[in-house]
Amino acid sequence: MSELLDGKAIAKVLKEEIKSEVQEWKDQGVEPKLAVILVGEDPASVVYAKSKQKVSENLGIGFELYTLPADSLEKDVLTLIEQLNTNEKIHGIMIELPLPKHISKENVMAAVRPDKDVDGVHPINRGYILSGEEGLFPATPQSCIEILLRSGVEIAGKHVVIVGRGETVGKPLVFLILKHNATVTICHSKTPDLGAFTRQADIVIAAVGRAKLITGDMVKSGAIVVDAGINETPDGICGDVDFEAVKEKASLISPVPGGVGSLTTALIMRNILKGIILQRRNG
Repeated sequence: MSELLDGKAIAKVLKEEIKSEVQEWKDQGVEPKLAVILVGEDPASVVYAKSKQKVSENLGIGFELYTLPADSLEKDVLTLIEQLNTNEKIHGIMIELPLPKHISKENVMAAVRPDKDVDGVHPINRGYILSGEEGLFPATPQSCIEILLRSGVEIAGKHVVIVGRGETVGKPLVFLILKHNATVTICHSKTPDLGAFTRQADIVIAAVGRAKLITGDMVKSGAIVVDAGINETPDGICGDVDFEAVKEKASLISPVPGGVGSLTTALIMRNILKGIILQRRNG
């Protein structure tokens, strides 16, 4: 029977650390602040924006929401981003997705100043992941690593099998976890005989977006399983791992909800503070 990788408990500790760091910046006369841009009124995006505002305020981080109508021109969004890029009182910029279809997501994301890109999606930040330089990196891959390290898991030397090759989790995670000296295998939904790979893993990280894809017979006894999937099913939210079956074999397993996802917003806030350091360095 496995023990839980408790994301909620780790997030609580992380938030206290961030609060303390925010206060240190304030003592130096810097008021950390996040700007969120919302184009249109997508219901889920509105909820996410409000949730970030709540977390920001709880941590002592300033928050500004910029709402543009759904029929805004792309150049209007780019103009706003440029204003925020040059505003020294704004330390992090986030764009709520999805954007209206007539606006290019790629153009908008690339317009955000890399050292204010708290989502870690700018092409320069993606390049820094590959090169090993310091940048701002996506929160979910960081969450997968954070939940392991703060649970006392030694990553160095472990065989990590990542299931998923998406732009936001799978791909960046490969290079971020390599920094911790793991041996990495990457699989995906089209990998034939997926279980042949996952059964070799000391650590399985599932991030493919397919409900309960990883079953009990696909992990070896004593493996550590991190579930970064979130799927809506008729029975409610579940991950990419068949939790009830896999927990009988794993030594440690993260639940959904209450695992990786619990850390992501806190890590976005930590990116704001890292951004302040990078902005000062970049002038």
